[in-house]
Parts: sequence; C-alpha cells; structure tokens
Amino acid sequence: MATCHARDFFVNGPASRGTSLLDAAEKPVELDLTGLKCPLPVLRTRKALRRLDPGELLVVVCTDPLAAIDIPHLVREEGDALVAQDRAGTAMRFTIRRSRLR
Repeated sequence: MATCHARDFFVNGPASRGTSLLDAAEKPVELDLTGLKCPLPVLRTRKALRRLDPGELLVVVCTDPLAAIDIPHLVREEGDALVAQDRAGTAMRFTIRRSRLR
C-alpha cells in the first residue's frame, strides 16, 4: 500500500485543477511543518514571513489543530494577507502573501 503525504494532496489535488487564487507564474516559498505542535508552527511561520520581500508568497503545511487559529491570527497581526486556507484530512495548508517589510 502506497503512503500519501499531505503535500501530495495539494500538489496533485484540487489546487492543481485551477481552484487556487494564485497566479501560475508565482513560485511560493514552501514550509512543511507537519508533525510540529503548538507553538512551533506559528513561530516558524513568523520567522519565514519576516525573511520574505513584500509580495512574495509563503505556503505553510501543518498538522497541528491549533494552527487553524494561530496562523490566521499571526497573519492579521503582521499585516499580511491570507490568500488561501485548505484542509486535507489532518493536514492544513495556508497560503500567505507578505505585505510589508519589518
């Protein structure tokens, strides 16, 4: 039996069928935080966001249930934009656009 990683759903699943709000020409920075527990997903997301230039995209995949609350809250606090939020089983994917420099 083949094992399917959460990222496979997003690479081969609905996002690849044109349901994403992203322009195909954009290459987002991907951050795989599967298996990490609170507060690590939000802390690593913040660190990654602060390294991006305005307009760049960050895609975060995680399995911590609290990330569904923490990451959107972080995005609002930082003044960035949550472009998309998807769920596949226990995996969640957040697509974030960096809005400004820190």
